[in-house]
Amino acid sequence: MAKISIQDLKKIKEEQKARMVLREGAQRAKITVHMGTCGIAAGARDIMVLFRDIIGERGLDDIILTNSGCAGLCAQEPMITVEVAGQSPIKYVKLDSAKARRIFDEHVMAGNPVEDFALARGSETTAQ
Repeated sequence: MAKISIQDLKKIKEEQKARMVLREGAQRAKITVHMGTCGIAAGARDIMVLFRDIIGERGLDDIILTNSGCAGLCAQEPMITVEVAGQSPIKYVKLDSAKARRIFDEHVMAGNPVEDFALARGSETTAQ
């Protein structure tokens, strides 16, 4: 097993510090990439990498990027759910990199849902 360097420890510390800030309620938005087997096969991993890269390039520390298992809508993959503070969650479907970039800029950053790619608004457990 490789030894952990000081730089590795600093990176881990900064990542954990950013997560703590997000947990304390300072986040602007949360993006969940649905990565069940069907999602991965349809390109969800590329969507996850794209969001990770955009967040890193822009130095954003107020956006949570996470993944989940299958959402049960295999024919609609790749899918994401975007939750912006103060708004109902939006589930987006049949994504590619261009759609994902548009969703990031318009919904995540500006708070304006992109209805063109949206499947549903609200939680799966409540009627909103």
